[in-house]
Amino acid sequence: MTYTPIIPIGGYAGWAFLKRTMAQQTNAFNAQASIKRDEAYFREKIGSITSAEQLVNDPRLLRVALGAFGLEADIGNKFFIRKVLEDGTLKAGALANKLANKQYQKLSTTFGFGDFNTPRTKLSDFADKILGSYKTQQFFVAVGTQNEDMRLALNIEQELPVLAKTEASTLSKWFTVMGNPPLRKVFERAFGLPVSFGAIDIDKQAETLQNRSKAMFGTDDLSQFSDGDKVDKLVRQFLVRSELAASSASLSSGQVALALLQSNVSRFRLN
Repeated sequence: MTYTPIIPIGGYAGWAFLKRTMAQQTNAFNAQASIKRDEAYFREKIGSITSAEQLVNDPRLLRVALGAFGLEADIGNKFFIRKVLEDGTLKAGALANKLANKQYQKLSTTFGFGDFNTPRTKLSDFADKILGSYKTQQFFVAVGTQNEDMRLALNIEQELPVLAKTEASTLSKWFTVMGNPPLRKVFERAFGLPVSFGAIDIDKQAETLQNRSKAMFGTDDLSQFSDGDKVDKLVRQFLVRSELAASSASLSSGQVALALLQSNVSRFRLN
């Protein structure tokens, strides 16, 4: 039997329900026979994999490997994924280092095929780490089939604090956000940016995001999102704007502004 995440309502209220029931829902999801089979197969086989070629030629292993990084859509791009893995990340010209989506860089670093004589697949805790991420990401995917906004919120809640704690410069972190489609979408919508925003000059995009961050949070420093309250404020704004976008055809601009104001008043009362 396939487990379908329960999200009875959209918006921030639905998000609050999902968070309250997260432990029970993820346990039920991970108990599915399909997840158990994926886990058993990966644990049995991954230790014998010593090259990117071997990995991409085993569809079941590759599905788990890509799924752990939210890259499951690339399952058919075997040559591309093999190149990403074989190049590693230690060389400046490595393919993963050139790609805007840094999940490829994480994938290549984690497996280590291009960087080390002995890949990380030989480490005793390797399967645990990949499978933990895989099950988390698969739950996010399942949530997304019910409500894509909830999946994006779960993703940013997980990834943004990690990015916030890195030692990269403020500008570099913003470019990382722009190169990560799920993170980018949350920020753009929370900041009220139009769909056409991605078509403008990349440096102007970074400047705009920094200015919107200053206006909403008082700073453009992404390290602020190591604070869970700041992440929650961003998620709230994203979900409120998502709800309003869905019903914008029947709302006037004044009603939209009022709804946003009421959301902020409610947040201050809760705090």
